[in-house]
Amino acid sequence: MHIAGADGVALHAQTLGGGPPVVMLHGLLVGNMTTWYFSTAPELAKRHEVVLFDLRGHGLSERARRGYDIATMTRDLEAVVAATAKGGKVTLVGHSYGAVVALAFALRRPDLVGKLVVVEAPLPPSRLEELEGFLGRSPDAMLQALPDVLREALVGGGRRGRRFVEAMRFLAEESSLFDDIRRAEDIPDAALAKLAVPLLAIYGVESSCRPTGARLARVVPGAKLHELDGGHFLPLETPIALTDAIVRFLDG
Repeated sequence: MHIAGADGVALHAQTLGGGPPVVMLHGLLVGNMTTWYFSTAPELAKRHEVVLFDLRGHGLSERARRGYDIATMTRDLEAVVAATAKGGKVTLVGHSYGAVVALAFALRRPDLVGKLVVVEAPLPPSRLEELEGFLGRSPDAMLQALPDVLREALVGGGRRGRRFVEAMRFLAEESSLFDDIRRAEDIPDAALAKLAVPLLAIYGVESSCRPTGARLARVVPGAKLHELDGGHFLPLETPIALTDAIVRFLDG
């Protein structure tokens, strides 16, 4: 199905299972809904209605040339939540930049969020070393720079690989994505301290984002920090351990 985003951009979405709703967001550039579809979503779908969607410009969503700033993408998320929650609250699970969007949305609309899981959220969002490493590269060079586990899981070969490279080329060369990321501002501690939603922060011990997990645990009231062996791409590096941590938080 498709959901109209903040400025009418068509967002491709898919629903699994039934029960209390969970909306899952993937990271930028090298992610799409399969980040969760082939890892945590099937297990959550045993007890929840899981809503997966491709962020604008990614996967099967519309290739928007603009709108990759946090403010616009939180409005995209609001449209997905409105189509999902049906007047109630949802749980949000986000990875990387998608986790920052989920966090920003929970700060703005705590009335719509029951629980929040952020996996490897970079703060400031413009300081993600794993993404900065792609800036200025050609799409083919971006592909070769991906960690092996990510390249093999997301790209494969043949037509699928060509589609993936073309999508990265569009985002890198024809959209405002990189400029929007560079301009992204941090969320101040004073704002984080007002978060009124139960928070689980999950970070890899080998990730450059790890200090953010410690910061969230220190600043956000009642926040729980869970660290896993691995780096930034935990949904692919440690899917079983990551899924177990999320399930225990959601259903505990």
